[in-house]
Amino acid sequence: MSAINTLILGAAGRDFHNFNTFYRDNEAYNVVAFTATQIPNIDGRKYPAELAGNLYPEGIKIYPESELEDLIRDLGVEEAVFAYSDVPYDYVMSLAARVNAAGADFKLMGPERTMIKSSKPVIAVCAVRTGCGKSQVTRRVVELLKAAGKKVAAIRHPMPYGNLVAQRVQRFAELADLDRHKCTIEEREEYEPHIVRGNVIYAGVDYEAIMREAEKEADVIVWDGGNNDLPFYQTDLHITVVDPHRPGDELFYYPGEANLRMADVVLINKIDTAEPDGINQVRESIQEVNPEALVIDAASPIFVDDFNLIRNRRVLVIEDGPTLTHGEMTYGAGVVAAEKFAAAEIVDPRPYTVGSISETFEKYPDIGTLLPAMGYGDQQIADLEATINATECDAVIIGTPIDLRKLLKINKPAVQVRYEVQEIGKPDLSDALEAFL
Repeated sequence: MSAINTLILGAAGRDFHNFNTFYRDNEAYNVVAFTATQIPNIDGRKYPAELAGNLYPEGIKIYPESELEDLIRDLGVEEAVFAYSDVPYDYVMSLAARVNAAGADFKLMGPERTMIKSSKPVIAVCAVRTGCGKSQVTRRVVELLKAAGKKVAAIRHPMPYGNLVAQRVQRFAELADLDRHKCTIEEREEYEPHIVRGNVIYAGVDYEAIMREAEKEADVIVWDGGNNDLPFYQTDLHITVVDPHRPGDELFYYPGEANLRMADVVLINKIDTAEPDGINQVRESIQEVNPEALVIDAASPIFVDDFNLIRNRRVLVIEDGPTLTHGEMTYGAGVVAAEKFAAAEIVDPRPYTVGSISETFEKYPDIGTLLPAMGYGDQQIADLEATINATECDAVIIGTPIDLRKLLKINKPAVQVRYEVQEIGKPDLSDALEAFL
């Protein structure tokens, strides 16, 4: 039988991992192309020959997902594999209908086909949606393991927005590594909080090779998931973070519900700022689909360096980009700080946006009166800076995981919001990690 012509639908993360672990050397399949969405400027490239293996000496082209039907027809696609995350079920099935109508099969791969086995214990921290707070939980898990004398390496879900060959295996242990690897704002938001705490974090493209490097220096591996994706590694403990600010989403977004069902531990985050009805609804969902899971309650209290810059001021609030865009949150830590410290007004940035920031609001019109910290490349970072500086306000609240003042020249007073997870009562993460401590 001839190889099955396969199209992988992705967003520069899970798609590459699925290819590397299942399709790369598999002569039963012929991967004719990738598609790209969610992240700007990742289409129009190639998955390089250096990473694609012997079956693909020319590499594999990456096209916009908008060309889906044309690609199925022109490339003779027989099977389309869905391989990205944090999308509602109706979106997934609408895409399946497009694929089927164009004449191809639609495929969702189970995690066991692509999970890599480590020689070291693996703890995975995942979520049901982008923006639940899994990075905070990851850092807390690493802190507890290190306090117990363990050598820990964190491995972050991929964000390969640059040169894929150069990004095959990345190790971050000091701030200079961020510049050396030419990290975007999104990458810095994930890596820098680990680095400043003395943690080592790996990322890249080839997660088999990444794991083998991490195993050389760690007693325990901690998987720091992205979006609401499934772990890339076979896990010894699976922690899933849920968000009572978006009750119900835990059962209606792919593949977040799978993470909820697979979890050994479910951590309900942000209890300090969520409505009681939302907390109760999330508890009911956990009981419905995974009643055996250990449930931990947690808060995400915020801290600012100077609340007087907020009080009675007209403020521009900047929040984490992915959380506002495909995460669909309408507020974050910056808005919580604005309300807590009595800002006079949250200023609408939309009249002042430029370039790619304007395009972001066009693609995600429900963002509202917040500014997403989009920074997937030099031009977008420049557009973000120009938008901030053009906005007429008294002060800027930076609700992102890193201080944007280190990367941007902001022409008005700014305050950084910090937040960390804190368990409430018992059981807590120490109880969940008992076998590892």
